[in-house]
Amino acid sequence: MNKAMAVILLHVLFSGSVFAAEVNQFIRIEGGDFRSVIPVDESNNLATVSDFYLQQSPVTNAEFLRFVLYRPEWQRERAPGIFADDQYLSAWAGPISLGQDALPDQPVTRVSWFAANAYCKSENGRLPTWYEWEFVAAANEKRSDARDSDAWQRQIISWYSTVGGGPLSSVRARPANYHNVYDAHGLVWEWVDDFTGLLVSGDNREQGGADQLQFCGAGAITMEEKENYAVLMRVAMLSSLEARFTTRNLGFRCARSMEPNQ
Repeated sequence: MNKAMAVILLHVLFSGSVFAAEVNQFIRIEGGDFRSVIPVDESNNLATVSDFYLQQSPVTNAEFLRFVLYRPEWQRERAPGIFADDQYLSAWAGPISLGQDALPDQPVTRVSWFAANAYCKSENGRLPTWYEWEFVAAANEKRSDARDSDAWQRQIISWYSTVGGGPLSSVRARPANYHNVYDAHGLVWEWVDDFTGLLVSGDNREQGGADQLQFCGAGAITMEEKENYAVLMRVAMLSSLEARFTTRNLGFRCARSMEPNQ
């Protein structure tokens, strides 16, 4: 490590940024069967999620700063355009400085799928699959599946109406859910590993087209279970993206698969 890097790292350490990274633990999630909004096959929407590990909260600016210090190829203005659009980390004051618009304990946003995937690999992890994310996000504070709760639906849809307005809150500002996971809803959208395959139109899996958004809207209207609408809105958002895209309300958290015999 050269002298300049050592100075930067000391600044991060004493500003408390590393502390935020250390407390974002991977916790064990006990899986199971559940009804997904994404059909498993043509006649079945019962998905099975195996036990896995998931970070308790979205990755913060402080955590991602630590990452780009050690992986400078993912700093702003260095990441190739094929891996990140021109708004990548644009909320930061500089390539290795956060500033007032990107506080250490806020979730990092303006990150592409490629950058999020690289970060998770550096943590010996991966991005969660859609089924893993949906399984955890179905919970409220007391129930593992609260999708039939009017309060659960209202809370999520209310947040959708305010996405894009005002600064982001800090992670963990709200109580954890049943799985002891924070901010599954109400803070940022989150990348999932298999986001390109969430919607099917006819015999195609075309990513990023308007037809997919229309499919999602129609699906939400015809679903017998009204609770699916809140989650399908997230499916529509993710399906409209390309892996290099970034948005001001899109972040991520990492997962890990269970090792054999764990």
